Amino acid sequence: MESGGSSRGRGTGVSGSYHGRGRGRGRGRDGGRDHHQQQQPPPHLTGLGRGRSGPHWNRTNPQASPHQVTGQEGGGVRGGYAGGVRGGGGGNGGRLGWVARSQSEKPSYSHATESAGGRGGGTGGVPQGRLRRPVAGQTPEPEVDRAALPSSSTQPAPVPAVINIIEQLASTSLSPGNENRYNPIMRPDEGGKASVATVRLNVNHFRVNFNPESIIRHYDVDIKTVEPPRNGRVAKLSKLQLSTIRSKLFTDNPQLPLLMTAYDGEKNMFSAVRLPEGEFKVELSEGEDLKPGEYKCSIKLVNELKLCKLRDYLSKNDSSNPRDILQGMDVVMKENSVMHMIPVGRSFHPTKESPEDDLGYGITASRGIHYSLKPTFEGLALCLDYSILAFRKKMSVLEFLAEHIPDFNVNNFRRFRRDVDIVLKNLKVNVTHRVTKQKYVIVGLTREDTRRVSFPDANDIRKNIRIVDYFKEKYNKNITHLDIPCLDVSRNKRMNYIPMEFCVLAEGQIYPKEYLDDNAALLLKNMSLAEPRVRQSNICGMVQSEDGPCGGNIIQNFGIEVDINMTPVEGRVIEPPVLKLAAPRTGKLMKITVDKQKCQWNLVGKAVVEGKSIQCWGVIDFTRYEERARLNCRTFILKLIDRCRNLGMRLEEPLYEKAGMQILSNVNALGQLLEGVTSQVGRGNLQFLLCVMSRKDDGYKCLKWISETKIGVVTQCCLSYHANRGQDQYLANLALKINAKLGGSNVELNDRLPHFHGEGHVMFVGADVNHPGARDKTSPSIAAVVATMNWPKANRYAARVRPQLNRKEQILEFGKMCLELVESYGRLNNVKPEKIVIFRDGVSEGQFDMVLNEELMDIKNAFQKIDYFPTVSVIVAQKRHQTRFFPVREKDGGPNGNISPGTVVDTTIVHPFEFDFYLCSHHGSLGTSKPTHYHVLWDEHGFSSDQLQKLIYDMCFTFARCTKPVSLVPPVYYADLVAYRGRLYYQAMIERKSPLTSSTSSSSLTSSSSMSSAALFQDWFKLHADLENMMFFI
Repeated sequence: MESGGSSRGRGTGVSGSYHGRGRGRGRGRDGGRDHHQQQQPPPHLTGLGRGRSGPHWNRTNPQASPHQVTGQEGGGVRGGYAGGVRGGGGGNGGRLGWVARSQSEKPSYSHATESAGGRGGGTGGVPQGRLRRPVAGQTPEPEVDRAALPSSSTQPAPVPAVINIIEQLASTSLSPGNENRYNPIMRPDEGGKASVATVRLNVNHFRVNFNPESIIRHYDVDIKTVEPPRNGRVAKLSKLQLSTIRSKLFTDNPQLPLLMTAYDGEKNMFSAVRLPEGEFKVELSEGEDLKPGEYKCSIKLVNELKLCKLRDYLSKNDSSNPRDILQGMDVVMKENSVMHMIPVGRSFHPTKESPEDDLGYGITASRGIHYSLKPTFEGLALCLDYSILAFRKKMSVLEFLAEHIPDFNVNNFRRFRRDVDIVLKNLKVNVTHRVTKQKYVIVGLTREDTRRVSFPDANDIRKNIRIVDYFKEKYNKNITHLDIPCLDVSRNKRMNYIPMEFCVLAEGQIYPKEYLDDNAALLLKNMSLAEPRVRQSNICGMVQSEDGPCGGNIIQNFGIEVDINMTPVEGRVIEPPVLKLAAPRTGKLMKITVDKQKCQWNLVGKAVVEGKSIQCWGVIDFTRYEERARLNCRTFILKLIDRCRNLGMRLEEPLYEKAGMQILSNVNALGQLLEGVTSQVGRGNLQFLLCVMSRKDDGYKCLKWISETKIGVVTQCCLSYHANRGQDQYLANLALKINAKLGGSNVELNDRLPHFHGEGHVMFVGADVNHPGARDKTSPSIAAVVATMNWPKANRYAARVRPQLNRKEQILEFGKMCLELVESYGRLNNVKPEKIVIFRDGVSEGQFDMVLNEELMDIKNAFQKIDYFPTVSVIVAQKRHQTRFFPVREKDGGPNGNISPGTVVDTTIVHPFEFDFYLCSHHGSLGTSKPTHYHVLWDEHGFSSDQLQKLIYDMCFTFARCTKPVSLVPPVYYADLVAYRGRLYYQAMIERKSPLTSSTSSSSLTSSSSMSSAALFQDWFKLHADLENMMFFI
């Protein structure tokens, strides 16, 4: 048995032969008999001690840490490093750090009294320390290669061109194991205390009361046609069809009470009472919502959801998340809205259009609601917000064309045929010539005009029936517009043509906001950006609406009630940091105190902290052939040079090259232009290129791709309109971006970031994934990881970007990308970081398990392969939520009714026992401020609530391209910019029309060649070596 002493641990803890004393700054030196006999593992691979209430005990985790020893050797550890933590180690008999706990154990926030010998000192495992954050330790190397670290798949599969090259990238995907799963850590304290002010707020969470003795019964519903399928293929029924059949079933069978059930539109039905099980037949006759036919519907009980389990979870008596109960109750809460409103994604919109919301061109704005259930510290809550979307109006197709297409004339249809085809394709329509709710999808227009359209007679295929005759005989309808085509709504090779005049656009069809004209886009934006008081009033009205979650008595039938008053909470306003800028002439650093209300600062009479000296740069003027938008080059360059010098940046005279905007649409010519400019001064000597354009152009993405991956030169683009105006603020913003891209420092914190005051380097990592559009099934998702490259300033970043599987949220090469960034850090600083804090963006609560048990393990595995064992914390930053705060009194917020920058809420509405909080770090000048929700999944650094909240808030002031705090912690903000830049790279590659990016399902590659093709595909995203450690993405 090894015995040793941890150095510098304040106080003394004694158990057996283990003694520790000193100040405990996390760098204890090993001692004892075995120290000189064998190589010791890194300090943080030792066992964790201090007894039951020590800083690393996590009641909420059902498994030991993935890198946790299970022997009895104990040592005081903080952040994984041996040494005292406000006291000595817990001793050989002490309980180890991150330990397993049963699912039924209750998380505790209780605090044990400090021991007389020192804070945290332990004897024989007796709990004598203040309860702190669970801190994960590490295991020795043999323990790491078990199932806790998922294996990689290396077997490639044959694949067709682009899609399959993307799929090949999944060879590094981690296999999710069922064993050794880890849960998010619990809250380390009862919330933060630090503040400059406390404020009273209302939040759009509405308390949900339920009877814990109630049982919600979960049934599996299977609906099929009785008629045997054609061609052996069972046709899938739509949600509308399934809901219609379910309604008919309940109407025909009184023993099935409709208002006592809730249906998700697919396979799941929840009931407040026991239902008869078995198979039922449903017959639909002519005139009903579906075509006539017979269906069989089977109902089978699969589970009984006992709400007492939800009560135990909310009261912290059981830490096992009852997701099945929450999902069932969520379906119940939405049933009334499903029955009376239009479901669009996760929101619901009214069926009636309001005249004041007309956007013109057959488009209307719709004010809908979005709500979900959330388990919170004080019980279950309904979070409800309202959303604004643009819809195509429910109107006749011909009327829509008349409104939507300028100068449309049905009597001159041929002139507009191409526009009509583009406007109507893939839209859904209802028909008016018969009674049905069935929707048809427009696939195009018939080649012939209506008077000539015919189809084969079902009784005699040798005969054709004219559609004019068919509608007259079948429906007694005369077709008026004979000289225009019919709509082609054919499906599954079944011909189906319908005259336009009998078609109405189906309700609930979203119109993309990017297609709106400027006036309509501005109107929609103003509706979305409702000021806080208006938004609060709208939300309170929606929660009481008859069509909303509380109407229709459905939830009441399940024993559920919703308090219609918003939840009051107490918030704290954190003190903003003191900043550093420089004097413009002397360069001497000066302290800057930000504005109290908006927390902003200005650069008047000030300079950046570290301005770059730019000896060699160039200007490409793409406005050569423009008349109105031509650049006044000499004036602009002189103004820019002068503004940069005032900010502490030295710019010499640039190279100057003229070109036309048309060259941006020619990838090869653009590449030659950029190569030519850089070759004038020698490759690698040009510091940056300023590219001036007359307008926004799609060629921007090609310019960025070529310059950043092929040539290796930083570019800064701007529009000639703004350049010619030459306003001081615009030029200053341009200078800030240029300085940051070239490695300068615009602003710094006067004091070091909280918590990390000791020795050792710290690296902050941000990660995000950019996904293609919902209907794009072939384009890759783009993963981006950024990391700080300097400490303690922590304001200069490097980035890595990778393509991966379509809509894959898990970052498949997270470990490799982080390792690359760590090695870059090591080359720049001659030391690797000892502590890493990862901020992950874009994941929902349902994906926390993936982040913890796949992404984090991938990172740990990559580090372990090079014998590198930093301490790691993982924090998720969420902006896609519906929580909003409203000041109760004027003094509780800013002058426009929004909450103040620095407002944090970490009680009442947060998770019952996990470590999360809401932080509004920015000033909301438009609309209602949306706070960022931070959720700590893993922590090996021992953050308290105050420390982490202050650290994140301070970092929000270091964003390089503006003079105010941003709404999102910068590592995540930058990762989002890099992921979007990767999307532009892909689009540029598609425009280049390389054979590798042509998607043909018939072409395929062999296993060996697919690996090389995937590698080549990744290389197209690989940054040029000269830019790998630069902030080119600002």
